[in-house]
Amino acid sequence: MSENTAPQDAAAQPTAETTAPEAATDLAAQVAELQAKNAELADLYLRAQADVQNARRRADDEVAKSRKFALEGFAESLLPVIDSLEAGLAIPNASVEQIREGSEATLRQLKSALERNKVLEVAPAVGAKFDPAQHQAISMVPSEQEANTVVSVLQKGYLIAERVLRPALVTVAAPK
Repeated sequence: MSENTAPQDAAAQPTAETTAPEAATDLAAQVAELQAKNAELADLYLRAQADVQNARRRADDEVAKSRKFALEGFAESLLPVIDSLEAGLAIPNASVEQIREGSEATLRQLKSALERNKVLEVAPAVGAKFDPAQHQAISMVPSEQEANTVVSVLQKGYLIAERVLRPALVTVAAPK
């Protein structure tokens, strides 16, 4: 058996003279393959970096446009209110009733414009529980009502998209 394996081992292991050129060719091929792969990965990396920068720039542009057009929409909804006020002031000899009627119509337009832009009124009813998230207590007054309930509203508050823009100013019933 050892006779049979010896010739196979000798044939399987080429001499140093025949392996050196083949090994150099194999190594050169591997180096060329790795260089090509490196160049491909470098190109992919640069493209990914460019994509990230482009996405960041587009996001910044979108935010800027959102702010610009949000304000534009709000201003556009207020233009009819301005038109109504100017039309009312253009009447030289308006009666008190005409002025009151025009003011009420203009106020309705203004409230409608605010509501369309998600600005909502906070006007708690008398007797409602005091909510420090939406109300600001100006004073506590003796009252027959339950403690910490609204006695009167001094100034309405406003929410914008469920966030307090201005709290309602209220007086609150003092504890007995």
